[in-house]
Amino acid sequence: MESLYLTGIALSAFAAFLIALQNILVRIATDTGDVGDAVVVVMGTNALLIVPPAAVLYYPAYELSWLSAGAFIAAGLAGLTMGRICLYGGIKAIGASRTTPVVSASAVVSAVLAIWILDESVTVRHGIGIGFIVIGVAIISWVTAADSEPDVSLRETGRSLLLPLGAAFFVGIEPIFVRIGLDAGTPILVGLAAMMLTAFAGYIGYRRLRNRVITTSPWSPQMRWYVAAGVTSAGGLIAYFTALETVPVVIAIPIIQTAPLLVIVLSIAFLPRQLERVTWRLVAAAVIVVVGVIVEPAEGPL
Repeated sequence: MESLYLTGIALSAFAAFLIALQNILVRIATDTGDVGDAVVVVMGTNALLIVPPAAVLYYPAYELSWLSAGAFIAAGLAGLTMGRICLYGGIKAIGASRTTPVVSASAVVSAVLAIWILDESVTVRHGIGIGFIVIGVAIISWVTAADSEPDVSLRETGRSLLLPLGAAFFVGIEPIFVRIGLDAGTPILVGLAAMMLTAFAGYIGYRRLRNRVITTSPWSPQMRWYVAAGVTSAGGLIAYFTALETVPVVIAIPIIQTAPLLVIVLSIAFLPRQLERVTWRLVAAAVIVVVGVIVEPAEGPL
């Protein structure tokens, strides 16, 4: 039991790294690229990497019930479609180092729903952790407003912050549906494939209605960054799913949500200052959020 618990923690940490790397790649690509194109290419890359192996390895019995299929479809629409639209939009608008910590507030959504729906444990630590997260997000909001360009109004800054907050909401819902699907006995790859196909088909249909599925040239520099983000995203999702299957939501999600600190480290190391402005106030706020998501889970394996 202890080794399985440690494996789940390691997988959660690896997922956090890949999520952070994905956000850095998206930040580079959307500096001059289109958010919608980024979502399309990342989704398409995810599907190419996940769906064929799932189709071959689990043929012909994919162990999908009506319950698990519905859960994974809901997870795909919430996290992979709406969550990514808000996440990538936030990264383009205010940067990866500001967006990622705010999205970590999804740990609050996940924990509350896990306690309510999945009957997972709650302790005083949950309240303390949530308090830290709220304080950290509030500081990030203040830092974002204070660091805005002179010609950017407070209202416009507030609108930009709605994107990462929206991502936090949708990303927080996703693991609850994922856990329901996994508990119904559906294999990880099959669940991921169902999510990705649903998200990809839904978003492509939406883009087609607007007469613009994709506008980026296949040979453009942005396309290479989009594909790289898709590869890291697929790896992160596999690690994330496996972690959720191994340990409870209230353990896996807070560890995964330590990604903000990794984003800040990668931003300082690899991104130019004009693309990503990392200040000591932002680092402090991110640390507060991460402390919150670490403190929040119930003690020990459940």
